[in-house]
Amino acid sequence: MITQLFTVFSLLAASDELFKKNSDPLRPQEPKNAISYDVVEVKYSNLTANVTLAGTLTLPRSEKPSPAVLLIAGSGPIDRDETVFGHKPFWVIADHLTKQGFAVLRVDKRGIGQSTGNYVAATSEDFAADALAGVEYLKTRKEVDAKQIGLIGHSEGGLIAPMVAVKSNDVAFIVLMAGAGVTGEAIVYAQEALISRAMGVTEEQLSHQLDFQNQVLSVIKNESDLEKAENLLREIIAKQLANLPKEEQQTSADAMEAQMKRCNSRWFRYYLTYDPTTSLKRLKMPVLVINGELDSQVAPKQNLPVIAKTLEEAGNRNYRIIEFPKLNHFFQTCETGSILEYGKIEETIAPVVLDTLSDWILETTANE
Repeated sequence: MITQLFTVFSLLAASDELFKKNSDPLRPQEPKNAISYDVVEVKYSNLTANVTLAGTLTLPRSEKPSPAVLLIAGSGPIDRDETVFGHKPFWVIADHLTKQGFAVLRVDKRGIGQSTGNYVAATSEDFAADALAGVEYLKTRKEVDAKQIGLIGHSEGGLIAPMVAVKSNDVAFIVLMAGAGVTGEAIVYAQEALISRAMGVTEEQLSHQLDFQNQVLSVIKNESDLEKAENLLREIIAKQLANLPKEEQQTSADAMEAQMKRCNSRWFRYYLTYDPTTSLKRLKMPVLVINGELDSQVAPKQNLPVIAKTLEEAGNRNYRIIEFPKLNHFFQTCETGSILEYGKIEETIAPVVLDTLSDWILETTANE
């Protein structure tokens, strides 16, 4: 097996590219018939970053202002639907929640789709600032109840949502879908082990991969100069490539180059060391935390206990934590949780998850 900087990065890219080539994958949960709510294309600004954010606001046809939700996507250059592996999970969530009476705003990340700005230079902190601008925008809409605005963050979005909530007095509730409770460094080590084992990697091979990963992360943590770090990483990669058969070296070199660039980015450096409990311990509003039992990217056994302990110690008495059996990182019903399954599964999100979201938000907003 070819050792890679991070197994998850390569598999995500390869799997997503494969399904981009499939012109018509079966996605039965995507809305196809006449809809019973209003759809508005919107733009608003994050003035502090001189960024214009573009998105879609779905509105119930109601005579009174509705509770609202801002969706915050996971990592990567993601559009407003969180389109990946031929799925559009945020479109499915927005459709379901709006039918249940909630306004939903989903947005292209800065520099992606119709949003302006530099995606490559942004960190989770920058994306949090963009999400905060989304909360401010929702407050301006007459169709929205400004006292009942919540956040739903998936994956990295589950890291960002608490960052936004502690900076705004206008966030009434948050939902963390596969959100982190530990640092990015701890998560990527767990990812490497879980995903590699699911692919049949031997313990000897895994030990080799984790050693390589440790060398890479050590450089990123200890060398702040990006150019110097890149030179050090190239030395590590060259030694790795020298151990491969010649026919594999060029292909592996191209893959490692792409991964090295991502790992040495401002985004990854921030993600690697940020401690989610920094924000979690300050949350006083209602919090729903959900994860899939077979999530190999944000492992429930690693993260849920830390989140629960942090919220408990913070004195938050209105939180709920649910681990759904047989669901993966994208909350699809699955067999193993492997990344390679994502695009093959027709289901975008398990119906039980959609119902849990709407039931909990309805209960939470009804009590306010």
